[in-house]
Amino acid sequence: METSTPGSGRNLAFATIAFALCFSAWGMIAPIAPDLQDQLGLSNTETAIMISIPVLLGSLLRIPLGLLTDRIGGRTVFTGMLFYSAAAAVLVGFATSSSSYVALLGAGLLLGAAGASFAVGVPFVAQWYEPKKQGTAIGIYGMGNIGTAVAAFSVPAIRDATSGIVAGLVFGAVIAAYGLVWMSFARQAPGVKPAPTRYREVLGAGWKLWRLALFYFVTFGGFVAMAIFLPKLLKDWFDLSLTDAGLRAAGFTLLATLARPVGGWLSDRIGGDKVLAIAFFGVGIDAVGLSWQAHDPSIMPVTILCLTMAMFLGLGSGAVFKLVPVAFPDATGAATGIVGAAGGLGGFFPPLLLGVVKDATGEFVLGFVFLVAFAWMCAGLAAGAISSGAAPKESG
Repeated sequence: METSTPGSGRNLAFATIAFALCFSAWGMIAPIAPDLQDQLGLSNTETAIMISIPVLLGSLLRIPLGLLTDRIGGRTVFTGMLFYSAAAAVLVGFATSSSSYVALLGAGLLLGAAGASFAVGVPFVAQWYEPKKQGTAIGIYGMGNIGTAVAAFSVPAIRDATSGIVAGLVFGAVIAAYGLVWMSFARQAPGVKPAPTRYREVLGAGWKLWRLALFYFVTFGGFVAMAIFLPKLLKDWFDLSLTDAGLRAAGFTLLATLARPVGGWLSDRIGGDKVLAIAFFGVGIDAVGLSWQAHDPSIMPVTILCLTMAMFLGLGSGAVFKLVPVAFPDATGAATGIVGAAGGLGGFFPPLLLGVVKDATGEFVLGFVFLVAFAWMCAGLAAGAISSGAAPKESG
């Protein structure tokens, strides 16, 4: 990939790793939630709240952290984020060993800030690239989502072999060590930085902004919801060990992460709304299949449905962030903060809904039915934009 400024590729790599490490801390509680539920005697709703709290706070903090990044620079803010995430990881390790639901909720609140790291890296990366190349660069940066896969596999494995405290110490040490690497080698893009865009101005864009926020609410929100809830779902359905369930959930995250830049690449060629229409239709088909499987689940159909859903959600997320710099060429950072916050909120509600549905009905069926409705509504909106000619005109 041709770069706009010498050093852009190197700093993109540094930012992607930083994002992945922050996201690994963000995802520490979800993989061991089934064990914590059994250990503390929690209801499905209480467990869903415990899983969802980091997602909620991470979503809400994306906008102020994006604004702070505009003002003092991504290198400085990410330095603070990495050391904060390291400390939070250590505290989470102690909380998961404390047998206290209140301590776990507090740990979830601490982890929420780590989930907001996406909004720090986007403007940092975008400043290194010309506008026509920002979509691809941001898509690569978004592959830092793989941090949730690292947590899904490694936290249960370390905890089973040693303890939750050791898992927290290992994560904290790795993240803090990378914080030193980041401070030493990451650099802010050279040149005069443009004046920060006011979020109020971007919010005034109306449907042009909100359609992208809705699309990301479903694509990235669906990815986060499935990634953090899948270990519990697999343990409930198939009585898998936490390590086995975490490994399978890591496969879901890995496939969705790899599909994300592919979604951006396809959008370059056939258009973002076309990719979104296909992705949303596919997500709806998979959700229909999972609602059918919820009555009497079998491992092979569930695996196929989850992995194909991961692919469609990844393609859709990549397509959305191809369209963001197209729709907001002069305000990519601000629009990213708002759209990214919507995606994070999309990851908060589904796990909570699934927990409530399971407690009320004994099954997860109704939760997947809601996903079908949302996905196919978004497919219709994307298809409508294509047929009406209202889709953003892509250049570059």
